[in-house]
Amino acid sequence: MDFRPILYINGLLLSILSLSMILPMLADIYFGYDDWKVFFVCIIITAFFGGALIISNMEQEFNITTRQAFLLTNLTWLVLPTFGALPFWLSSLNMSVTDSFFEAMSGITTTGSTVITGLDYAPAGILLWRAILQWLGGIGIIIMAMSVLPFLKVGGMQIFKTELSEDEKALPRTAQLAASISVIYVALTILCALCYMMTGFEIFDAVAHAMTTIATGGFSTFDSSFSNYINPGPEIVAIIFMVLGGMPFVLYLKAIHGNLRPLFKDSQVKWFLSILAVAIITTTSYLYIQQDVAFGESLRRSTFNIVSIMTGTGFSSGDFNAWGGFAVSMFFFLMVVGGCAGSTSCGIKIFRFQVLCAVTKIQVSRLLHPNGVFIPHYNGKPMPRDVPSSVMGFFFVYALGFTVLAMALSYVGLDFMTAMSGAVTSISNVGPGLGDIIGPAGSFKDLPDSAKWILSVGMFFGRLEIFTILVMMSPHFWKY
Repeated sequence: MDFRPILYINGLLLSILSLSMILPMLADIYFGYDDWKVFFVCIIITAFFGGALIISNMEQEFNITTRQAFLLTNLTWLVLPTFGALPFWLSSLNMSVTDSFFEAMSGITTTGSTVITGLDYAPAGILLWRAILQWLGGIGIIIMAMSVLPFLKVGGMQIFKTELSEDEKALPRTAQLAASISVIYVALTILCALCYMMTGFEIFDAVAHAMTTIATGGFSTFDSSFSNYINPGPEIVAIIFMVLGGMPFVLYLKAIHGNLRPLFKDSQVKWFLSILAVAIITTTSYLYIQQDVAFGESLRRSTFNIVSIMTGTGFSSGDFNAWGGFAVSMFFFLMVVGGCAGSTSCGIKIFRFQVLCAVTKIQVSRLLHPNGVFIPHYNGKPMPRDVPSSVMGFFFVYALGFTVLAMALSYVGLDFMTAMSGAVTSISNVGPGLGDIIGPAGSFKDLPDSAKWILSVGMFFGRLEIFTILVMMSPHFWKY
């Protein structure tokens, strides 16, 4: 295997990462924190390795094979959090290697689980760096979901390969598509920051929260996240942009090119919004009737937290563990479901449940009409023949991965609720778990180091859709 393209691209990404460290360095200088020296050192280290990889592997033209694409995807999502962890490790927060890597992996995968407490008093550079990691991870996820995963046929994602290439001669090619999506991503981030400022956020907090909102990451600059706001304005802004972050970005591009129809007709979007609506209505009625919470407050709490959990953002406006068993069960289910494919959100993804329902409907029809010919459809079009089996396989390995993670976490001493919710929140890249320890009112700081490494592995597997990693474990992958 020719490793030069893989190393060259990782060098480019490390160079981008080093440039990104300039912003938190400047923030520390502006606010008077000595940690700017840490970022300066990290910039030199990261730029050195990035530049070395670029220079030593530079070629006129590269052709990426399937095996190289698998290896590139896996290596990238290991290299970036490794170098992204340096500022945490060297900062005045005195974080261990384990905590630093956990925080960086949580950031770059847009999971949002954190081991840092005292955010209200943390250096500005570290707070901004956490947001930048999630923002970079968000755009990386979108590009990977639209170009890499369909090409690799991971977990049924090949269903979008035809969809992205068929319509439209107006749509750019893959590289131009990524650039266009990046422009939309930046524009939404700026708009989100402006909206936050209009609701009373300081500029720094508005920018940091905008980055983590549109990336559906959930890192906040406050320990209490959104819990301390009496004014509902910030929550409304967050809800709108979390929903936008959880929808396929390619639809925004089509809308800009004058084709608004897919944005309103796409079946994945309809399912996503419908599940959100049903969950919000059900939870609101539960809080209002069973918990005796005022209707307006019930609607506000349920809407914000359900959108946050289902999109995998992980912001919170209170401890939903105290809402009762039904609410906890609802949130556990929504962690698994996730948002739309081609978005920054997480979980199994809506389209896979659509495929599952279509296949189930076909099976019922075949039982009723044994001689009939039935073809499953997605978005009004026949599915490629390999999509149902790919999706079924993904459901199996997801369940298996969740089981292994939960058992491993129990083995290292975590209680049942913490182990179960920790497993699902890591492999679904959601952020907060359930229970008193890792719930929205807690953090992952007090977990043993072994649990943090297990959760880091879960975040890595979940972000890369599991199969991307499993395929490299096959001996046949490494045979020439």
